[in-house]
Amino acid sequence: MRYPSRTVAVMIQLKNRTPITPRLASAVACWLALSASGLGAQETLDTEAVPDSRDVLFYRETIADIESSQGAYAEGLQEQLLSLGLSLQQQGRHEEAVRVLKRGVHLARINDGLYSIDQIPLLQTEIASHMATGQFIEADERQMYLYRVQQRSLDRGEIRAQALIQQARWQRRAYEMGVGEQGFTRLLNMWDLYRLALNDVVEQEGDTSLSLLVPLQGMLQSQYLIAGFQGETSSGGFGGDDLAARQNQGRFSAYRSQSYKKGQAVIKAIYDIEQENNGDDKVASAEHLIMLGDWMLWHGERESAFETYQDAMMELAEAGDAQQEIDRLFGAPVPLPSLEGVRPLPPPVDPEQADLLLEFGISNRGRVIDLERLEVTEAEGTEAEPEAVDDGPEVDNEASGNRFMRKLRKTRFRPRFENGEPVATENIIWAYDTSNW
Repeated sequence: MRYPSRTVAVMIQLKNRTPITPRLASAVACWLALSASGLGAQETLDTEAVPDSRDVLFYRETIADIESSQGAYAEGLQEQLLSLGLSLQQQGRHEEAVRVLKRGVHLARINDGLYSIDQIPLLQTEIASHMATGQFIEADERQMYLYRVQQRSLDRGEIRAQALIQQARWQRRAYEMGVGEQGFTRLLNMWDLYRLALNDVVEQEGDTSLSLLVPLQGMLQSQYLIAGFQGETSSGGFGGDDLAARQNQGRFSAYRSQSYKKGQAVIKAIYDIEQENNGDDKVASAEHLIMLGDWMLWHGERESAFETYQDAMMELAEAGDAQQEIDRLFGAPVPLPSLEGVRPLPPPVDPEQADLLLEFGISNRGRVIDLERLEVTEAEGTEAEPEAVDDGPEVDNEASGNRFMRKLRKTRFRPRFENGEPVATENIIWAYDTSNW
């Protein structure tokens, strides 16, 4: 298998200053490719009768030849096992891929040490197969081991920062899936990992680098999730009575008590970096003021938020297309948080594709009012579906719609503004296809 150029490996300095070999370069380049591609979202295929592809046959034969001539622990086997694992993944044969990749990790530990960097692409690929087969606990365990390897084998710098960001994203994903640890611990880990990545980038590139924006955005996402955490028991409290759980609960409570100030500090850091790199951009300045106003309003600081929004409109007034930008940013209510990765509501769909149609208004304070469920009618010119015997899906759709309506009622909005003042908006109609939920 051919990997991306080895030149990427010159960015890496190992803690023990091990020379960068071609095999190491290939391993790291493959790891970066896997991280960038988001491998692991593919569906599992029915593989009972899937024959070996040409690639799979080639790598099996190559592995057999190496074992025959050099033994079962030959160094060249690790790269071939990774290639075989990737080829099996492409065929949807994830259980076989896991067995192959675990052997590769075992060989890397034997040949190059417990925290060998050569394990990283093998572990990344193995985790992808665990995810594809729904083995989330196993994926989490391997993710934790991967983190230990990354911490021991990578020095501070861009590559380790990427690894920390990837681990932070995993903590967020595991939190959403409810895997393993208590959810609030995942959120603490998420914040800490993004903060460590930020420190690495600062040390490598300085405190005005645009590369800082990725971990800063992740830190802001973390603070929204920490501040909005509702607890993990029916009473809204925390679960778990052991000492470690109580210590984590105390740490989380301390974090949450500081969340408002921490979020403000992160937004200011984003603003300062953008200003340093983009200069006197009035629209960008206004957007960051809106980000700060959204944070304030989401926390119930309405007066401070509206003053900040008005400051943003003053910035926009100096832009060349002022009214167009004001209409774009303030011409319609916006659900909060308005931040990629933590948006509270899915985007509406075309009413013709929907089975849930809602009409509501937003008050000048940003609250949902007059929420009503409308009847969904058949699109004109289409034939009605035959009456179904099993009404289970209809019941499911009804329940999904009711849950969404409860969520919508609790969502705070940035209200529409006219002439610099917040105003109510009536007769908003949003459509959704609940079968996608």
